[in-house]
Amino acid sequence: MLFFHSRAQQLSNPHTLADLGWSAHYLRQLELAELSLPRLRISAVHRNRLTAIGEAGPCDLPLPPHVSTADFAVGDWVLAAPGGQFHRRLDRHTLLHRRAAGTGTEAQLIAANVDTLFITTSCNADFNPRRLERYLALATEAGCEPVVILTKSDMAADPATFADQARTLKRGLAALPLDARDPGVAAHLSDWCRKGQTVALLGSSGVGKSTLMNSLSGTTETTAPIREDDARGRHTTTHRALHPMTGGGWIIDTPGMRALRLTDVADGIDALFAEITDLAPHCRFRDCSHHGEPGCAIGAAIEAGSLDPARLARWEKLRREDRFNTETLAQSRARHRAFGRMHKALTDRRSKP
Repeated sequence: MLFFHSRAQQLSNPHTLADLGWSAHYLRQLELAELSLPRLRISAVHRNRLTAIGEAGPCDLPLPPHVSTADFAVGDWVLAAPGGQFHRRLDRHTLLHRRAAGTGTEAQLIAANVDTLFITTSCNADFNPRRLERYLALATEAGCEPVVILTKSDMAADPATFADQARTLKRGLAALPLDARDPGVAAHLSDWCRKGQTVALLGSSGVGKSTLMNSLSGTTETTAPIREDDARGRHTTTHRALHPMTGGGWIIDTPGMRALRLTDVADGIDALFAEITDLAPHCRFRDCSHHGEPGCAIGAAIEAGSLDPARLARWEKLRREDRFNTETLAQSRARHRAFGRMHKALTDRRSKP
């Protein structure tokens, strides 16, 4: 059954469903018999239960034994049965995920139903265009609007140069240098933080995500200093959670990521590198590898100076990584078996007199 938090918390959270981000996308999924069921948004995912928030306030939602919390992400919408039990999860509008750490092929859910992804880096040694491209591919595949937030602008001699570099990575990309401690941050980012909107924060540790979240939500989460030698920081956010913002929207803070392993984002990668994928259909050969073939439109653009060869190399690298990470366990085993058979055949051939 639903376990609502204190009456004081309920009274301090007078949110309507629209405030929480409910839209026609979710309403269209309801069966007639489900129209009267409580609609809840997941605010935190724990080992064996969910924390959610609805019109009646925040509550704990236990799950039946056959349902795993690994199937849920912060930001999900769920329905509760009349007795307060979990009923079902609604289809997502957007989903951010990555390949989980380790050698398995499982995907790790990051956040669901996010409208805008604030990709947070800083105007120091943490700034890395190759890493930003990974986050941008993730957001583009998910259908979120990406916005690059460049923190610690007050400590950079020329923060505009960092923003200019970021904007070259995607057509029409918004890249904003700012000081996350500035009281005016909420007003500066208000276009993406309106009532009913959801933003998520992603980035490395130490770039000021917790400080930015505090500024946008009015909370006082703990922050920690970075190491001066390499601009790396310590994790101050230990789990994903949904917080209300002072402007009326919602923000999902996430722990800092040392590595973002992309999986199943092929369309996002191609959309991010649109200047390459727009040229590829004009190559003379359909199976052009873009490495020296006659009539290669991409090679011609590189020779003309209109396309950076390093950008082509990064596109190819991300596509290879995504194909590898998107393999199912069966596909991975089949590839290894095929490689083993080829290796054995070559060894046998060499061993014959």
